[in-house]
Amino acid sequence: MKISQNTKKLLNNQIVLEANAANSYLAMASWCEITGYVGAASFFYAQSDEERSHMLKFIRYLNNIGGNATIPAIKSPPNSFKSLESTIRAALNNEQLVTKAIYAIVETAQKEKDHSTHTFLDWFVNEQVEEEKKFETVLQKFDLIGRDKIAVHEIDKILGELATKD
Repeated sequence: MKISQNTKKLLNNQIVLEANAANSYLAMASWCEITGYVGAASFFYAQSDEERSHMLKFIRYLNNIGGNATIPAIKSPPNSFKSLESTIRAALNNEQLVTKAIYAIVETAQKEKDHSTHTFLDWFVNEQVEEEKKFETVLQKFDLIGRDKIAVHEIDKILGELATKD
């Protein structure tokens, strides 16, 4: 199957975004674990695994259509965070960045009448709706429950429950 250089570049860029997201979530999980947020640590470890699986989907798709995936170097993420809320906010910002990049690939696939790439991306479009909603909902908990120690403890427990659902 023939794929345009532009689409190939965008898909390889997406591999970089997914790898960086996996690495960022791993750093968040580690910080949460050493800070005492056991539920959040489990949640972010699961998120890291999920992003790695997304990266692999892009690699396999690109290789299967003859696009030759490029395995990226991964940039070092922050290892320290101001608060549990700041990790959730950073995660939401990351998901919004990923959504924007996926939409750009979808638009390119539509313009180029690349139906296989467009179809492949359908799952990711729906996944990003879920991902953004998940982080937005957790951020709402800070407004609803509060930011004191008891509230943050409850949010940590909620994140632990989310880790076991996914």
